[in-house]
Amino acid sequence: MKQHAQSLSIAVAQLNCTVGDLKANADRIIRALDQARALGADLVLTPELALSGYPPEDLLLRPDFYRACAREVARIAEHTQGITLVLGHPEARQAKRYNAASVIRDGRILTTYHKHCLPNYEVFDEERYFDHGRAACVFELKGVKLGVNICADLWESGPAELARAEGAQVLLGLNASPYHMNKLQRRYEVLRERVGGTGLPVVYCNMVGGQDELVFDGASFALNADGSLAWQASGFDERLDIVRLDDGHWVDGEQVEARPIEAEVYEALKVGVRDYLGKNGFPGALIGLSGGIDSALTLCIAVDALGADKVRAVMMQSPYTAQMSLDDSRELVANLGVRYDEIPIEPAMSTFAGMLADQFRGLPADTTEENLQSRIRGMILMALSNKTGAIVLTTGNKSEMATGYATLYGDMAGGFAVLKDLYKTFVFRLARWRNTLSPVIPENIITRPPSAELKPDQTDQDSLPPYEVLDAIIEAYMERDESPREIIAAGYPEAEVRRTVAMLKRNEYKRRQAPVGIRVTKRGFGRDWRYPITSRYQDEY
Repeated sequence: MKQHAQSLSIAVAQLNCTVGDLKANADRIIRALDQARALGADLVLTPELALSGYPPEDLLLRPDFYRACAREVARIAEHTQGITLVLGHPEARQAKRYNAASVIRDGRILTTYHKHCLPNYEVFDEERYFDHGRAACVFELKGVKLGVNICADLWESGPAELARAEGAQVLLGLNASPYHMNKLQRRYEVLRERVGGTGLPVVYCNMVGGQDELVFDGASFALNADGSLAWQASGFDERLDIVRLDDGHWVDGEQVEARPIEAEVYEALKVGVRDYLGKNGFPGALIGLSGGIDSALTLCIAVDALGADKVRAVMMQSPYTAQMSLDDSRELVANLGVRYDEIPIEPAMSTFAGMLADQFRGLPADTTEENLQSRIRGMILMALSNKTGAIVLTTGNKSEMATGYATLYGDMAGGFAVLKDLYKTFVFRLARWRNTLSPVIPENIITRPPSAELKPDQTDQDSLPPYEVLDAIIEAYMERDESPREIIAAGYPEAEVRRTVAMLKRNEYKRRQAPVGIRVTKRGFGRDWRYPITSRYQDEY
């Protein structure tokens, strides 16, 4: 006769941890323990590396970091009277380093699991830091045998099946799974594979919050042994939820409805901005407005993330700035309620023209003079940043970063790039979606042809292919690693493919100097894009 599991109450602690802030992270875990105990939970499950935050990167190469983590593990253990904790933390043992999860109860570590599968793809670099675990970890609580797995151990076959062979009746998953578009559906698919291969129910506890370019969306969930979804936490917020196991099945709980992709991405960008500024101690944000859609959307995200009182917009008009750009910017800031200043740059343009007149004599005007305008604006914004302590949020999008349609030390000057991983076509989608919440972005900003306004009657399409074509080519080449030959075969004009790929390759040096920005696609220009600046590789045409 089949042995059924008994009743068990698990508190899933979807925590927003800060890398390296060990004491604050430990205090957060202790508060979760107290809250779970008050709710009658038997066990608290934390995310992967909850104590240290994720990813700690080269902090993991420091012996003193492990000693500090061990001290906090001991302090947390003092707060486990009458409750079991599964704690994610780094551990050094016998000259080896592990991504670990310890089972702690009544002040004592009962057992510790070491992560088997160390991902070394996309944004992950765990082979650099950790040694592989080999053994299963199965422990018993109230008659239920619980198997511990950490993140990639559930994404690849082997560790979960090993836990099942050791008698596990339920799988506990500790995760630090970063967000990108459509990631939750992929998690369902992978976890259902594990459930199908083991016949075991699983609870998936994921980290939440922003960490540099990464955003963790939480969205923790529980699957029954038949793969059905029993509980789904909301995404992008820190929370503690109780899930109950009764006779081998999860008792159905809250299931948050899926949101439109625009709502999901907007929330990720808000979290990224809020936590980058909050965790790094910036008092506020500065944004240079242009009257265009990128700066308008960046301003909306900043205000929604931080509050209008912490955001300042600056319009730095030139002789080429259209009156409609000024009018639209004034309407936008009035709708959002932020501080707004106008600083004309014509005096600086004239000064630079005079200073360089002898050097430029006999040479035609070109992008040099255009870039000077952008750099004057960047200098003004950085001066305001230095004076106030507020961080400059740059407004460039992924299409521009790919093609180099941006000016070093000009519009690229700043500390955090909010739209860095959004294609221009998606910027338009997101702006329209934001206006469904409240119509703050003037319609004219959304509908007028994009322009840098650095010379008379300029539009982006003077220098770039149509954005619908451009973005599709970039996505195919960059995110799917398709060759130009394959992209052309899919129906895109060869001339535009050649031009786009050439721009993408030629401008790697700019991207290396760009500020960090929020990753929301499967592959962004950051941790998971590592191409050489100097390269003579010839693509397949």
